Amino acid sequence: MENGDSIYNSSTENAQNQSPPPVHDDDKTTYIKFLLSNAEAGSVIGKGGSTINDFQSQSGARIQLSRNFEFFPGTSDRIVMVSGNIDDVLKAIDLVLTKVLEEFYVDDGGDSEHRSRVRLVVPNICCGGIIGKGGMIIKSLIEDSRAAIKISPPENMYPGLRDRLVTLVGAIGEQMRAIELILLKLSEDHNYIQSINAPFPYPAAGFNGMNYGLNGVGGKFQNSRPYNKEEAASSVTIGVADEHIGLVVGRGGRSLTEISQVHKLVSGARIKISDRGDFMSGTSNRKVTISGSQRAISVAEDMITRKVASAVPAMS
Repeated sequence: MENGDSIYNSSTENAQNQSPPPVHDDDKTTYIKFLLSNAEAGSVIGKGGSTINDFQSQSGARIQLSRNFEFFPGTSDRIVMVSGNIDDVLKAIDLVLTKVLEEFYVDDGGDSEHRSRVRLVVPNICCGGIIGKGGMIIKSLIEDSRAAIKISPPENMYPGLRDRLVTLVGAIGEQMRAIELILLKLSEDHNYIQSINAPFPYPAAGFNGMNYGLNGVGGKFQNSRPYNKEEAASSVTIGVADEHIGLVVGRGGRSLTEISQVHKLVSGARIKISDRGDFMSGTSNRKVTISGSQRAISVAEDMITRKVASAVPAMS
């Protein structure tokens, strides 16, 4: 992926559509936060912290994660913060995302250009810098990276929450290019650098809310969310666009069976899809209810979301 001053670019076939690579300030300390499911976070940490220590050694960046079942409000995902100079941060993110992609979503010999999503956590006060007047900056980021980029609306933020989610959908090269461009923009904002505090300043969110995901995956409502025991039973209902529900079910129910079987191995999740015409309030999204342990719910939800993401075309 190396290419002169810019380490992370999207695939070579898109190189002609990209602007010249930006020059990185090697001495500037910066950071970025993003979300991982509980299972993904465990994989990145590794046995006795071996994997995360290896990633920190390889990249030179510092990688911190929220504790088990300390989630970003309105999600069942843990928060990761990577800090260091820009190139080190990008290297660490690439190591983390590649590990997650290969372990959870790409079979041996599978498609290395598998489209998936990454959700960045960005201070609300800094989002204008990546949107631009009339959306001009975000349009240029989409054109350059070839990733789909969506920012959660400020009116849906929880009371007291100062961060928004920036969702990137694409192949890993496209995601890394988008992250690089976004990080460079954010690092120019003194408000962003001043926000390099504890990576997880969020209160425990045991209340209902929206999960700002990719196109086609809508609101999520938490029916019961105990935080003290890993295997405590609860359920989550997410919305999936009616036209995408077939991706979750699969031919003859194959995808649904595959997801359920994976989660039974984890801790026994159950998945129920609402009947046709039974939508989440105010939407055309079908209800998909996942029941089981926190760990099973997190893995199931992420698999469903990624199946939908695979059908969302890149924005240009």
